[in-house]
Amino acid sequence: MLGVIDATAIKREIQDLTLHRSLAAVPFAGRYRLIDFVLSNMVNSHIQSVAIFPKYQYRSLMDHLDSGKQWDLHRKKDGLFFFPSPHLHNEYDEFGSFRQFTDHIDFFLRSTQEYAVITNSHTVCNIDYQEVLKRHIANRCDITEIRKDGESLEMYIMSTKLLMNLINLKDSLGLHTLSEVITENPQNLLICDYEFSGYVAIIDSINSYYKHSMELLKPSVWNELFLKERPIYTKAKDEPPTKYGNQAVVKNSLIGNGCIIEGVVENSIIFRGVHIGKDTVIKNSVIMQHSQIGERCGIEHVIADKDVTVLSDTVMKGSALLPYVIRKRTTQGAMMNS
Repeated sequence: MLGVIDATAIKREIQDLTLHRSLAAVPFAGRYRLIDFVLSNMVNSHIQSVAIFPKYQYRSLMDHLDSGKQWDLHRKKDGLFFFPSPHLHNEYDEFGSFRQFTDHIDFFLRSTQEYAVITNSHTVCNIDYQEVLKRHIANRCDITEIRKDGESLEMYIMSTKLLMNLINLKDSLGLHTLSEVITENPQNLLICDYEFSGYVAIIDSINSYYKHSMELLKPSVWNELFLKERPIYTKAKDEPPTKYGNQAVVKNSLIGNGCIIEGVVENSIIFRGVHIGKDTVIKNSVIMQHSQIGERCGIEHVIADKDVTVLSDTVMKGSALLPYVIRKRTTQGAMMNS
């Protein structure tokens, strides 16, 4: 199969986390980015040629992916391809835009894979596309749409030849996206559904990000998402083990490498390189990479982006339905909040 990842999605509901990065590059689960899950699924399904189509704010995404080495996609033949939008046309705002693919048609013309899997970049799951392909071939489907509880996951499998035909005929058919092909189906294609039974998290808002982050603290969810036989790969960071102070208390939390924890952490996700000061209590929160939390702070239901500084004696509380978000590289303090 040929892998195609549409990373053009723009969601206003999560813009506090996407001001400086694309949705695909949003950190998740303590050490990963959202795109890691989609990309790892493809690699674990023996897909050796993957094209990523981004649009806005993709510098962070490029830095994270680099040559694709962490996913074994740094190859002389096939491998990882990065195709930014040459034009900021409105058609790119929709998933599976044929206009987006047309601008990079040479990639498809040179590809030799018989089938293609097209996905978005912000659906978190652990799926074997080979199993979907087997069903697709056995049922002689033209297009297979992967669903969860009847809802589309924006994941499709079809022959590369059919994909090329749809791209070439987009104007004559009056169809501009894959979703329009599914809903209108002017060529009477056999469109099949594949119901995925595993864990799925669609990250498209602050609420969904917070909700699914907290779900990872449940062993049943973690074990369903992170499988030994199908690991999730990410960019390696050679950081030391986390150091815990004499008064540190950690309960039911995910802690990344390179942290210094001197306070209390409960039901939270702490990314790599975070420093939590003495007598600080953090509950039900997500603290991203290299954030510095001072002493005697009270933090609950908070999402702190990368490189955030929280000054000592600061209290911040959100709620499970409305978490408090601290934007990247900003400083929060007791005097600032008063």
